[in-house]
Amino acid sequence: MRNFDLSPLYRSSIGFDRMANILDSLTATEQNQPSYPPYNIELTGEDKYRITMAVAGFAEAELGIEVEENKLTIAGKKEAAKEEKTYLHQGIAARNFERRFQLADHVRVEHAHMENGLLHIDLRREIPEAMKPRSIAISNSGLLES
Repeated sequence: MRNFDLSPLYRSSIGFDRMANILDSLTATEQNQPSYPPYNIELTGEDKYRITMAVAGFAEAELGIEVEENKLTIAGKKEAAKEEKTYLHQGIAARNFERRFQLADHVRVEHAHMENGLLHIDLRREIPEAMKPRSIAISNSGLLES
């Protein structure tokens, strides 16, 4: 991926610094982000999303989900094996992981559940009433007097 110089954006705009910081952090973490565990991001309805992550071998108690300032972090900490095993082939990865997602404004996590080795996290974008479009009535009475 290319590196972008966002310094002109910082010099010539006001109020977009948060967006520039997000772009900076995305380009920096994209190169360092591991591919384990695999995941999908789905659009499940208008303003509804689902992250599905393959976490086979992890118990619910070994997984953690945290949201802080528009950052969703999903972590898996595998407990140490109580007995030593000798594998002839070990193809199931059960290593610790931490995956981070940047959430847009007004996106909140509704709930999470596990099913068949998949962790499902449902999200919803809820736009506040003050930010929704509204109609303005036009009156025939002329100019308002002060």
